Amino acid sequence: MISGTEIHVLDINAEFYGVPPINLMERAGTGVSDFIINTINSKDKKKILLFAGLGNNGGDGFVAARKLSEKNDVTVFLTGEKKDIKTIISKKNFQKLENKETKIFDIKKIGIINSLIQENEIIIDSMLGIGLTGDLREPYKKIVEKINKSKKTIISVDIPTGLGTKTAVIPNHTITFHDAKKGMNKKNCGSIKIVDIGIPKKAIEYVGPGELKTYYPIPRKESHKGKNGRLLVVGGGPFYGAPALSSFAAQRTGIDLIFVATPKKVARAITSYSPLLIKPVRLTKNIAKLSPTLIVKELKNNDILIPEDIDLIKILSKKVDALLIGPGLGLDEKTKESVLKIVKLFNTQKKPIVIDADAIKIVGKHHDILNNSKIILTPHIKEFKELTGEKLTTSLDNKKEKVLKWSKKLGVIIVLKGPTDIISDGSELKLNDVHNVAMTVGGTGDVLAGIIGGLVSKNIDIFNAARMGVFINGYAGNIAYDKRSYGLVATDIIDEIPSVLKKFLR
Repeated sequence: MISGTEIHVLDINAEFYGVPPINLMERAGTGVSDFIINTINSKDKKKILLFAGLGNNGGDGFVAARKLSEKNDVTVFLTGEKKDIKTIISKKNFQKLENKETKIFDIKKIGIINSLIQENEIIIDSMLGIGLTGDLREPYKKIVEKINKSKKTIISVDIPTGLGTKTAVIPNHTITFHDAKKGMNKKNCGSIKIVDIGIPKKAIEYVGPGELKTYYPIPRKESHKGKNGRLLVVGGGPFYGAPALSSFAAQRTGIDLIFVATPKKVARAITSYSPLLIKPVRLTKNIAKLSPTLIVKELKNNDILIPEDIDLIKILSKKVDALLIGPGLGLDEKTKESVLKIVKLFNTQKKPIVIDADAIKIVGKHHDILNNSKIILTPHIKEFKELTGEKLTTSLDNKKEKVLKWSKKLGVIIVLKGPTDIISDGSELKLNDVHNVAMTVGGTGDVLAGIIGGLVSKNIDIFNAARMGVFINGYAGNIAYDKRSYGLVATDIIDEIPSVLKKFLR
């Protein structure tokens, strides 16, 4: 079974991977008409009444009505007016239906519903599909009640209108698309027929803009600073640029506040960005533009994270929604001890954690602290071996098997970075190949970790955040590649994150 929101993801990704929504609608409506013709219909002409909504569920019905009208007496009742039809593809299919010899009534004729029901033998419910929230409203509630009292053969399209509410159509048959939807059973749907509508395999197996468009939380007008994500980044030591890159990437995902806890010399670098400290100079200039908007907190030691820093981390943990730990930390013994304590602290608070870079190697020796947590690990192939002890082959199937196995065993989300990224929560697995070869440049992993950290701080489900993060990172990298070719650097990807949001979150 699949959720309604995941079907929405697949619809968007199907278009991204080459199958237009109007094609999916045509196949859906054809599946409904074929079922009626082959299963219910006799050689005799049937009188069929179709109740159509104003969205894509109604659009599926328009296609079915057009197909059925070739050999049957079809009447369509629209639950609004023609001008109220919501989607372009539904409007196009309504126009095609108007060209057929089909009787069409709209909501202005609601008074004749009883007689229409009485006159027809088969009733098709194509009013409301997935995505309904709350109780059923008028005129749907009244129409549903009349349909259920009709004692006619009732067929629902995709799901019965009102499924999950107090008032829902109770059909004899439900023709659903791609897969049964969560909550469907024989009692509330009658016999269930699943129709393959041609969602491409790649849209099912790979991430795309569907995750972003479906799960990204658009800020409310009344929201204020801090309500749209607050992230703590703990990193830096031997490497200066890593925590900065992660922080700036998180900023660009649209979160409100970022605290960076880092050793003193790194803190000074982040706030000043002297060209003597970070190369190349263009990288320095780019990230210096963003540094004043970070809240940089100096740790006690000049060079590394140490256990004495935990008191400050405890204070900061109460101000943030999520943690990103690892970029640039190094593997000093005191740092290792500190990482474990910080991860345990955030686990106790039940806050999501993104673990990257050196921190992956550290927790790889202490699997016990990963269990029953909200943790995303972002290893490349060598770090995966440090985490699990298993060496991966170059085979994608081998990698998929191992990532699925270990994400389930550890109870975490694993994002394995590579030519094809692999994302798993132990039960589901998704792939990503939206990126380019120029993204092997240093710092792109820090950018990805920052994007995912920013997303989880916005209270997005961690598996969804991981899926969204790899797509945003890769798509931004492709935009940067179009501009910079093989000369792109990590900050070029950061600069293009807003372009990805703008393109897909309109």
